[in-house]
Amino acid sequence: MAQANANTHTQSSAHLMKRYWPYLKKYRKTMFLDLFCAALTCLCDLILPLILRTITNTAMNDLAALTAGLVVKLAVLYLVLRLIDAAAQYFMADMGHVMGVYIETDMREDAFEHLQRLGYTYYSNTKIGQIMGRITNDLFEVTEFSHHCPEEFFIAGLKIVVSFCILCTYNIPLTILIFLCVPLMAVVSTVLNHRLRQAFFRQRVQIGELNAQIEDSLLGERVVKAFGAEEMEAEKFTRGNQDFQTIKKKTYHYMALFQASTRLFDGLMYLVVVLGGGLFVVYGAISPGDLVAYVLYVSTMIATIRRIVEFAEQFQRGMTGIERFFEIMDAPIEIEDAPDAKPLDIGKGRIDFKNVSFEYPDDHNNVLRHLNLTIQAGERVALVGTSGGGKTTLCNLIPRFYDVTDGEIDVDGQDIRRVTLDSLRGAIGIVQQDVYLFSGSVAENISYGKKGATREEIRQAAVLAGADGFIQQLSNGYDTYVGERGVKLSGGQKQRIAIARVFLKNPPILILDEATSALDNESEILVGQSLEKLAKGRTTLTIAHRLTTIKDYDRILVLGQEGIVEEGTHEQLLAHDGIYYRLWNQIPVQENAV
Repeated sequence: MAQANANTHTQSSAHLMKRYWPYLKKYRKTMFLDLFCAALTCLCDLILPLILRTITNTAMNDLAALTAGLVVKLAVLYLVLRLIDAAAQYFMADMGHVMGVYIETDMREDAFEHLQRLGYTYYSNTKIGQIMGRITNDLFEVTEFSHHCPEEFFIAGLKIVVSFCILCTYNIPLTILIFLCVPLMAVVSTVLNHRLRQAFFRQRVQIGELNAQIEDSLLGERVVKAFGAEEMEAEKFTRGNQDFQTIKKKTYHYMALFQASTRLFDGLMYLVVVLGGGLFVVYGAISPGDLVAYVLYVSTMIATIRRIVEFAEQFQRGMTGIERFFEIMDAPIEIEDAPDAKPLDIGKGRIDFKNVSFEYPDDHNNVLRHLNLTIQAGERVALVGTSGGGKTTLCNLIPRFYDVTDGEIDVDGQDIRRVTLDSLRGAIGIVQQDVYLFSGSVAENISYGKKGATREEIRQAAVLAGADGFIQQLSNGYDTYVGERGVKLSGGQKQRIAIARVFLKNPPILILDEATSALDNESEILVGQSLEKLAKGRTTLTIAHRLTTIKDYDRILVLGQEGIVEEGTHEQLLAHDGIYYRLWNQIPVQENAV
């Protein structure tokens, strides 16, 4: 997925809210109860001016009518309203926020599930730091947004509408004068909100870039230290940090303009009340009690507007988080099950490449052209050649890490695009050259090869991979923590654990991307013997750079820019005196010769 433009948001607020609604709709009962409680909290603010108006007008018109009993009744009424307000506020602060947490959790699960289904192309073009920012920090804002957005706008709308209706019963001209300020305020606020939204979007993009840079630097810490590049990394971080500072300063500039304009309109509304209301009192068009009510209702509206202003920052943060969430959800899934996909009916593991062509979707680099190849069930085939010849690409096409551009790949006579991904990949075991271990124990990493594996099954897989010996010598044996990416283990140890995963999975098809490259001689012999046992009766493809490991294979394919340029056994290829002969004897091979 291409990175979003850092300067503009791509979706309108209305469109985002429409897409966001299904998440909110799931908890609509809680939301409506929250809005009911929000309405209850408005009672105090809306009834207090009426209480004071009653006391003031009664005192002005007939002081004798203003009895202690009347005052006590009004006070008890206000006390009851305050108790209701406290209970409603408790529910809003509790269940309202919990509803937001539920929505955030649902969105994060959907985002993670979608990320799991995205192909290699997406991850080749998207920084992990950006993805992490989107499913963590950005969605943190959604919790507050989910709770406060409907609540704040509902309260504001209710107070403004009710206040307008009540004030119109007192004096329509003065009410209209006061409310003429509202449309003008709305126009100014909309313009500044748009700029604030853009500023928050740029801020989120930049913090994602900063996270990606930090992650890159920390994960490459050993390389940084080895090359003495600490100062260079610090300078890169400073530049990114300064860019973030500049963007954040711009954000606060728009926030300041937004708040200043709101305070200006506050003053304008009070000015209308003082000037217009005072003149109306002078000419007897409004009573003193009604003017008091006007002042209190205007104060209530201004307090409400200020709450909306304070919420504006949170609103824009939430909308930015939602937008960046949907950017993930909009990333196309390139590899997925066909509508009529059926589970793979695996037999002995024959693989057929039928006129297969492939080019990478992002740069359209043609790697394979009209390749025809049959790998018999149980056959051991090695792929050799210089870098860029398509060895890894060919192997990546079998489990559908990428889909062929043209042609067809069959496993036991079944087009792999017509079978389910789970069944296809379940039939294939892969040991890659770049070993990845998850943060956890040794046993947890080995058991990745088989869900629900017993400890004995894990140990047997480790024995077959030649890993049991060194595992037993670790501080906690199979429960030893391997560190992030297996940093606590040597390269050879990590490789053997990765091989143990495949032993545990026990698949009919094996793909080995230089599986023994990181092992010492003794371990290589041990694992090589185990791999021979595992490969017996199974289809095996090995990408080999160390040719001594594949000289006994059934067939060796030499791949180059024109596809398969040589094919045969080790002895046949040496006798041919071609490219394989040069690779075996470490004679430089011209690139155009391959």
